[in-house]
Parts: sequence; C-alpha cells; structure tokens
Amino acid sequence: MAEAARVETTSKITLPQLEKHLWGAADILRGRIDSSDYKHYIFGLLFFKRLSDVWQEEYDARMAKYNDAELAADPEEHRFHIPKGAFWHEVKQHTTNIGEHLNAAFHKIEDANLRLKDIFQDVDFNNKQRFPDATLQMLLQHFDKYRLCNADVSADMLGNAYEYLIKQFADDSGKKGGEFYTPEWVVKLMVKVLAPEEGMSVYDPTCGSGGMLIQSYHYLQEKNKNAKSLQLYGQEMNLNTWAICKMNMFLHDIDDAIIERGDTLRNPRNLIAEGSKGLKQFDRVIANPPFSLKEWGYESWSNGDPFGRDKYGCPPKSYGDLAFVQHMIASLKDSGKMAVVLPHGVLFRGGGEGKIRDGMLKQDIVEAVIGLAPNLFYGAGIPACILVVNKAKPANKRGKVMIINGAEEYKEGKAQNFLTPENVTRFVETYTSWKDVERFARVVPMEEITANDYNLNIARYVGTAEDAVEIDVKVELAILKTLITQRDQAEVAMLKHLKELGYEQ
Repeated sequence: MAEAARVETTSKITLPQLEKHLWGAADILRGRIDSSDYKHYIFGLLFFKRLSDVWQEEYDARMAKYNDAELAADPEEHRFHIPKGAFWHEVKQHTTNIGEHLNAAFHKIEDANLRLKDIFQDVDFNNKQRFPDATLQMLLQHFDKYRLCNADVSADMLGNAYEYLIKQFADDSGKKGGEFYTPEWVVKLMVKVLAPEEGMSVYDPTCGSGGMLIQSYHYLQEKNKNAKSLQLYGQEMNLNTWAICKMNMFLHDIDDAIIERGDTLRNPRNLIAEGSKGLKQFDRVIANPPFSLKEWGYESWSNGDPFGRDKYGCPPKSYGDLAFVQHMIASLKDSGKMAVVLPHGVLFRGGGEGKIRDGMLKQDIVEAVIGLAPNLFYGAGIPACILVVNKAKPANKRGKVMIINGAEEYKEGKAQNFLTPENVTRFVETYTSWKDVERFARVVPMEEITANDYNLNIARYVGTAEDAVEIDVKVELAILKTLITQRDQAEVAMLKHLKELGYEQ
C-alpha cells in the first residue's frame, strides 16, 4: 500500500484551543440540523480524523524503522486497519458526492475492524438536503486544521476534549441531554464514594456515553495508580449513544472495555456465558438509569424474571427504578459496592416498591442515601438521590444507614444548578467519616428505620432548617409595651414642635 498523502496542518494544540476548535464544527451545522443531532455527525468526523492521523503516525514510525512501505502498511503493524480508499485524505479529495464517499469509508473501516463494528452505523452523510457538498467541504476543511495524531494530541487530551463536547452537546440539547450525559461532578461524587481500586471490574448497565466508566478510569489516574488495570463493562440501548460510548473509550486509549448494546432489563448482555441466564458480577456497579421508566419490561418480570433479578419483588408497572436497582444488586459480587441515581419516590413509596425496599433494608445491604439538590440533571428538575449499596458492610456500619441531606449543597446556575468541587468534598468526607453532621447527615440505626415502616424519606431523619428559638411571651410583651410608650412620647414631642412652628390647625 502506498504511503498516505500528508496534509499540512497546524500541530501542537492546547486543550482550550482543541475544545474551541471542535465546538466550532457545530457552528457549521447550526440551522441545518437539530442541535440534538450534532453529536452523531461531529463525533463521527472527529473519530474518522483521529483514526487516519494515528494510522499515518504509526506508518511513519514503521517506515523509519523498516524502510519498507509494504511492511509499514501491514495491518499487523497497526492498532487498527484502514483499507485503501477509506483514508481521510482520500475522502477529502472528492468535491462531489462527498457524503457518499464518507459513508463508504466508514463502512470499509467497520468491516476491517471487528471491534469497530457498527460504530458509524447511524452516521449518514449521504443526504444532500441536510449535507450539501459545500457544507461537507467546510466541515472537512475545519477538521483538517489540526493534526490529531498522538504526538500532537495525546489520548488524555483528546479524551478530555471529547468529554467537553459531550457536555456542550448535552447543554445544547436541553432535556434530551440527560439521555446520554450525567453532570460531571455528580459522577465524580459517585466514583469517589465507590473508590474503585486497581484490578477491579466496574460496570454501568445504562452507560450512556460512558462518563461513569471514564471517570472511574480518571479516578485511578489522579491517584497515580494503574488505571489500565481496571476492567470496564457497560450496556447501552440507544444505538447512537452506544457508538458515542465506544468512540469515547477508544479516544481515551481504552481498548479492552466491553460495551454491549441492548435493553438491560429485557435482554442483559453481560453474562457469565453467551446465551446463559447467569449475570456476570462485578466489584463496582454504577449507574444513572432513566427516572421512573414506564415501559421497562414489567411483562417479563411479573411472572418471575428469567435472570433471577427479582429477589426482593417485582416493581410496579409504571415505575422501573427498582428493576434497575435489583439488576445492579444481582450484578454485584458478594464483596461489591454500587451507587445509583434515583428519584426520591423510591425512598418512601409503598406497594411493590415498599416491599423491595423492606427486603433490601432487612438484608442490611443499604449503606447510605445521599440526597441531592433539585435541578442538577438535564430534563429533570426534581431532586434526586444517590443510593449506595454495600454487600459487605464493615462491622461499624452494620445495622445502620447514613442519610445525607444535600438539598442546600449546590451552586445556582442560569438554566441548571450544579455541584462544585467543594460540595463534592463535603459529601465524600461526611460519608467517609461515618459521623453525624448537624443539619446535614445522620447515621440512623435500623431500629429507627424499622419503626418508620422502612421509609427512607430523607427529611424524616435529617432536617436542614435551624431549630426554632423559643419565645418568652412575657418578656416580648414587655418589650412591645416599652416600644409603644416610646412611640407615643415621640409623637407628643413631634406635635409640640409643629405647634411652635405655626402648623397647628
């Protein structure tokens, strides 16, 4: 294979420059397609450009080593294979039917790389009403400004820029953004509570764009530990979002993450063996499932879940929250720990949900409930909470549940509230200390929760209002009488002065 043609591009870019550059691609599409769809196309082009530039970088290194063009282009010498006709510079040479050539390049890359199968499946540029050749030329020229090889843009930098884009697209999409993105500092709070360690497996059954798995990876990096030792697993139902997650992993240089596609409640894919009914189990499980999902799979659970996840009972038809929770518990090792974002209703609603909550509390696997402020999540202004489950609670935590009321722990934003690093630190330090904090947290004995019929309503245990000061009515009445006398005396004095000035009628 001949050496790929080089394009003169600017090298060495800072993260802010890269973020601005990537977001600038959205401006080219603005007004042509719905903002909620930007991400599919921009991520597709970004990924394609990165693949081409990294392949070229690897080719140049092999040429310097072997001085043999055929050997330097051998697929065995590359992290991935790009077939002839599917390189960035080859597509960019076309001035007509550019969308058709882009689609063809994407399909060739998928066919040549099993682990990239379907990653471009829903990225279709071959629609001239949406993507006339002039627009695609502008997009390709825009992306061509910077070289995206490892020497100029590290995997960490590109991954960070990708995460920035995901957030920007979530902001731009509004309510729809919640389907693929959980606010960064909420995720950081959950990961810090779970504190994954080297060599552990981490699973997100509703992984969206992969933010929780990536943040677990970052957590070890920040502690100067071997993040590569983590085993990352996920499942995502939405095809577009699944593809974004796969790209996210790849751009962070994480090659071995296993991200399955499909409906987790109806068709879990992370199994002990293909086709079995046994769920794979993990050291850490973390998720932000859709709130109060209506069509969650009640019909398959009502007669007994085929995968045995209904240990504590079947959730009601119109609320799927505790189906996700039970799936996560079933996917947790006996020594494992999980954190899940939930609406407050699961803490106190009765019926089937009450029965499930009773069972979890009686088995003493609920370790903490962390109440969050309202309007932290895209498309959900209601306050949410984080439920922490620990199948191996240490002796000092048995028979107790820590309840944290973080309703006032946030910073107000223009359209949405958010957590600051200081907010997260307070949550984590309180959880870790396992001590009461006035008007913020309590370690509640199970006897008290039992007396409350296993109701976990946060305000029942931790109030944020200051205690009312007792009023001594006799003292306050005496003060009032004194003030009335002083007012009367002032009025007499004022009238006397007015009379002296000749204002008396």
